[in-house]
Amino acid sequence: MNDDGLAGYRVRLDAEMEERGQWPADSPWLREAVAALPRDRFAPDRLWRWDGWAYVPLDRAVDPDGWAGVLYGAVDSPAITQLTGGVPSSSLSAPGVVADMLDSLQLEPGHQVWDVGTGQGWTAALSAWRAGPGRVVSTEVDEDLAAFARGRLAAAGLDVEVRVADGSRAGLPGDGRVDRLQATYAVEAVPLSWVEAVRPGGRIVYPWGRLGYVALTVAEDGASARGWVHGLAQFMGDRHGPAQPGSGPAAHAAVRAGADPEAQRVLERDPAGLADWGLRFALRVAVPDVVLFTDDGPDGAVTLVHDGAHSWAEVGPDADGRPVLRQGGPRRIGDEVLTAWAQWEGLGRPDVYDYGITVTPESQWAWQGSPDGPRWPITQPAPARS
Repeated sequence: MNDDGLAGYRVRLDAEMEERGQWPADSPWLREAVAALPRDRFAPDRLWRWDGWAYVPLDRAVDPDGWAGVLYGAVDSPAITQLTGGVPSSSLSAPGVVADMLDSLQLEPGHQVWDVGTGQGWTAALSAWRAGPGRVVSTEVDEDLAAFARGRLAAAGLDVEVRVADGSRAGLPGDGRVDRLQATYAVEAVPLSWVEAVRPGGRIVYPWGRLGYVALTVAEDGASARGWVHGLAQFMGDRHGPAQPGSGPAAHAAVRAGADPEAQRVLERDPAGLADWGLRFALRVAVPDVVLFTDDGPDGAVTLVHDGAHSWAEVGPDADGRPVLRQGGPRRIGDEVLTAWAQWEGLGRPDVYDYGITVTPESQWAWQGSPDGPRWPITQPAPARS
């Protein structure tokens, strides 16, 4: 499929972004950049689609419309570009999220940018369109992805340096500090090397663990940063960081391992409240290692909870339709969720934008309402390799 065949897909994406209000008003340059550098020019000829059982390939030469349909499926849909061991390991992020995160970056012409996690090069390309030639350096741990991105960036006529490096564990390539740092993969805690790489007053925008993305401003001391959560999204994690617990019934079943509940009780609250994304994010803050997934059970919706290790819980109806909590393992993980739920309600049911993060050389924490408000510790990253 050539440019003429893809034109309709590009127009539909632009219109959907407009209809849903996802072209940022404060960054009108983004719409121009996406039009000049459409995502298909950074997509490999093979994408992957989940068919309900496994990821199956979609080859551009074999099924051009299916390939384009996945690439331009929806403003909130990523396109899987790489599998490792049958699991997605790289993607072209959802267009709406890319636009919102670049808007959060507050990028201006002339800014020096460190793009952490090149992937296919699309985010680096959009940043270079705004910042200018030679202003973006991008690091990618996967040599094949780095080579692919170099080729696509060069074909687009963009002067972007792509280096093979682990951006979470290596410092900024070159000398000096940058004005902006954008990460395209999720970290639970911010590597201190990122803060050290950005000038005071500069911005760091990154996906936070399993859910959400954050925009930090580096303080005048050049060693700490603070900022607000800017939205909800799910990104692939740091390849060399701690593995993120899987979601879905299979991951829950693996943790439960066929064990019977060790404790159960009828709940006094409606478990349907667990579908609220404000609550889901609050649980992500308060019990960050806990995964929730809602599935259909024989008697109604069931929320599956686990920690990716040995503890699990289920919230769903019993035979009489009453909501019941069942749990097992060394932690009473269901009780932890209920405690965090009650705390969220006690705080006035804050939404995702009411939370922020502070990073210092000694510790990192999330907070609600203000930096002096309720706080929750964030586990520090491992020290950088020398």
